[in-house]
Amino acid sequence: MMNKSVVVIGGGPAGLCSAIEVAKAGGEVLVIDENHKAGGQLFKQIHKFFGSKEHKAGMRGIHIGEMLLKEAEDLGIEIWLNTEVVGLNANKEVWVIQNKKKSLTVQGERIIIATGAQENPINFPGWTLPGVMGAGAAQTMMNIHRVRPGNKVLMVGSGNVGVIVSYQLIQTGIEVAGIIDVGEKAGGYEVHMAKLRRAGVPFYPRHTIKRALGSTCVEGAEIVEVDEHFKPIEGSEKILDVDTICLATGFTPLGELAWMAGCAFLYNPSLGGHIPVHDENMETSIKGIYVAGDITGIEEASIAMEEGRMAGLAVAWSLGLYEKEEYIKYAASVKNRLSQLRHNIHEGKSQKSMVLPSKERLLKGAVAIVECTQEIPCNPCEASCPRHAIMIGDQISNTPKIDYEKCIGCGLCVPACPGQAITLRDYIFSEEEVALSIPYEFLPLPKKGENVMAVNKDGQAVCPAKVVRVVQSPKYEGTAVVTISYPRKFFYEVASIKI
Repeated sequence: MMNKSVVVIGGGPAGLCSAIEVAKAGGEVLVIDENHKAGGQLFKQIHKFFGSKEHKAGMRGIHIGEMLLKEAEDLGIEIWLNTEVVGLNANKEVWVIQNKKKSLTVQGERIIIATGAQENPINFPGWTLPGVMGAGAAQTMMNIHRVRPGNKVLMVGSGNVGVIVSYQLIQTGIEVAGIIDVGEKAGGYEVHMAKLRRAGVPFYPRHTIKRALGSTCVEGAEIVEVDEHFKPIEGSEKILDVDTICLATGFTPLGELAWMAGCAFLYNPSLGGHIPVHDENMETSIKGIYVAGDITGIEEASIAMEEGRMAGLAVAWSLGLYEKEEYIKYAASVKNRLSQLRHNIHEGKSQKSMVLPSKERLLKGAVAIVECTQEIPCNPCEASCPRHAIMIGDQISNTPKIDYEKCIGCGLCVPACPGQAITLRDYIFSEEEVALSIPYEFLPLPKKGENVMAVNKDGQAVCPAKVVRVVQSPKYEGTAVVTISYPRKFFYEVASIKI
């Protein structure tokens, strides 16, 4: 048997952050992960994170993963890869299998379980056909293996995972034939849905999948409308021409090891099901065993990282690596960041309408328009403005407010917004035309002088437009700012350009 002071099971965002906190305090820590590379979901997440600077807002998941791995390496953290944990007991003995060949037992003084979650499948006629897969599987194929999962996709489920992966499918050059959800509204953030609407992706609320078509692989999908009791409405069936069906139908926390150890559990459907009971320091009912990340409930990756930090701090303190006052100070900071991220996260309150600039302000030149009306924990727009024209305040889930008189039209907020909810509009671009600057994350980039089709918020063609400027900043890697000119009468109607 091998003895280790701290054993972290799972090398994803929560596990790495917990290990880093222990190591920073001077503790010895071992991270065990079944994959060939640590980092977990972060390396599939090419989108920008929400939150604040402390939460790495505006950074893409892949870059956060690289940063965490570099920090772990610099701290000398021991990481076992291709290693499966197959057992854990209340005495903190960990049974592992390395490279599917060698088995051994590790005795830990403290255990942090950060095993994450697994996708929930749903069954329907044809669900075992090749071409039916989880949204996470499609994301892995695209962003890890650089393989297109299909050519035309139906996305089942409109939560944040479904809408984010749908957008990434489009970035890959795949057509998203539609997104369906049994709910009346999309479950994901409105800014994510707005991106898809601008790209012309149809959304079918109160619809479910009836069956997958095809004999040896997916050749189509039949969807059907449901009533208020979620029962199919006869005669409402629609056939979609697709070769891939992605399921974004929720996650289940992976709590098996905590069960084996004898940790107490509770059932919380809003967090994904059965989760280990834990205190504010992430310690379970068994002293010395901690949990962090999606095993504690399905939430955002930024929350998983903060929970990992909390668990790591608590473990370091329990081992005497921090004085009580020092621990209380650090822990309070993490708990405050968690509170910021979780504030109103399930309410999704929205403003009734946007406040647009006055005609007098429009006649002064370009001005930023912020179309973020939902309470999302995010503030890079505020941080990017040199004139402090965009205000969110101490509570980062406040909707942004803009003082149009302070705005100088610099456009720095346009690529800074993770939700692509800010544009720059210039009413006096020329005698007959106006200009619109938009964030753009597709390849190939349009070129200056190119004629394009301007579209509205629903992706419908409005009028011809011309590209007048394309700006790429190293600070906002992957997000260009494309400026187009078009007739003044379509000033507010135009929202983007046809991809």
